[in-house]
Amino acid sequence: MAWITLRTTCFRWEAELMQQVLAAHQISARIIDLGVMPYTGLGSPTALQVHSEDQWTALLLLSPVEEDSSSIEPED
Repeated sequence: MAWITLRTTCFRWEAELMQQVLAAHQISARIIDLGVMPYTGLGSPTALQVHSEDQWTALLLLSPVEEDSSSIEPED
């Protein structure tokens, strides 16, 4: 089964958070370090990967919530 890179981020904690969201929906994910782990605490580039069959479901789960424009009252 192939792994697809879904997102890349400069902060490992952000990738770990996305991995936890996917795990809550029974989607397997893994984090790959893309660079050398810095000792200064600034973060390291990482990639979040999922199985190719879960790619679209994972993208929907991690995408921002869209607001319904019809429910927003116009300002006077």
